[in-house]
Amino acid sequence: MSRKIQPSEITPEALYISRRRFIKKAFLSTSASLLIASCSTQESDINPTLDPELSAFSSQTDDQGNILTPYNDITGYTNYYEFSTSKTQPTELAKNFVTDPWIIKIDGLVNNPTTLDRDQLLSMFESEERIYRMRCVEGWSMVIPWKGFPLKKILDIVEPTSDAKYVRFETVFDPEQMPGQNNPSFPWPYVEGLRMDEAYHDLTLLATGIYGKNLTPQNGAPVRLVVPWKYGFKSIKSIVHIEFVDEMPVSLWMAVGPSEYGFYANVNPNVDHPRWSQATERRIGESGRIETQMFNGYEDEVAALYEGMDLTINF
Repeated sequence: MSRKIQPSEITPEALYISRRRFIKKAFLSTSASLLIASCSTQESDINPTLDPELSAFSSQTDDQGNILTPYNDITGYTNYYEFSTSKTQPTELAKNFVTDPWIIKIDGLVNNPTTLDRDQLLSMFESEERIYRMRCVEGWSMVIPWKGFPLKKILDIVEPTSDAKYVRFETVFDPEQMPGQNNPSFPWPYVEGLRMDEAYHDLTLLATGIYGKNLTPQNGAPVRLVVPWKYGFKSIKSIVHIEFVDEMPVSLWMAVGPSEYGFYANVNPNVDHPRWSQATERRIGESGRIETQMFNGYEDEVAALYEGMDLTINF
């Protein structure tokens, strides 16, 4: 979570806008920009981080000085296989996706099972502003200003029993709205899971928005998980079921490729994917590649969760 920015550290607006325009023009002049440009929407010439209607955030960088990824890149370049395996098609295919009404069932090994509708979810928990980096296993990353609330607030309400060891999450299954779910190569619906201590960690977020606005359908509306020290496929979208269980859930990607995708999915540059290196990443909206940080840069906060574990086996 970002530290409080002091007034003396804030770049004057005119200088900030001038600098961003210069960087953007220089970047678009390079051949590397062709890939990024193909991921943007028709409004890619607008820098929405400067639009007061889109940005309620006090900082334009995260706590390590990384510049926020533009809104149109976040919403125009996504991994959402329920709609398409393409990174750009979900933006168009999801535009009419219905997210209201929406019901989330929360049950399993808990004292207080419950259901929450969309309005309850958005009103009963106070939203927080959090800027998190997100690293995808394919080698690209973003810096995203989320709004949402810690998952542990849900846990405090339902009160998991001592038998609960894991939390299992499930995405909506609706092939009529989600054409990608007609692909028989995947065992739908999408399933993911966390250990209880991971679920209770303060960094673990149930996100309901980006840049101060509600989530777009292609980004997982109306609510998704965000676990910033793990690869993006752990941050399951469009959740309809949260279940507390005593056995490790088999996630969709574990079922599809158990030798490539493990339960933990912690960002670890020292453990390569079988088909590519994880040592570097490409930040969307920027040129070149940067070194991948252990636990995606959140090592100080989460390393203790895995003390004594062999992370080359528990990948």
